[in-house]
Amino acid sequence: MPFESLSEKIQYSLRKLTGRGKVNEKDIDDAMREIRVSLLEADVNYKIVKQFISEVKEKEETKWKNI
Repeated sequence: MPFESLSEKIQYSLRKLTGRGKVNEKDIDDAMREIRVSLLEADVNYKIVKQFISEVKEKEETKWKNI
């Protein structure tokens, strides 16, 4: 099942972040790269993936500025 595989890959990427004591921008960028690849491998439309990644990065940048 393609969606189960996608779910597992995304959960794995996020689990790697939660297993750390402190998360930095590089960790988030690495996780977003893995999620982007997973979505594209699952045949999610490129424009949707691009928009999703852009929105997450925007929220992430806002959060880092407020810290």
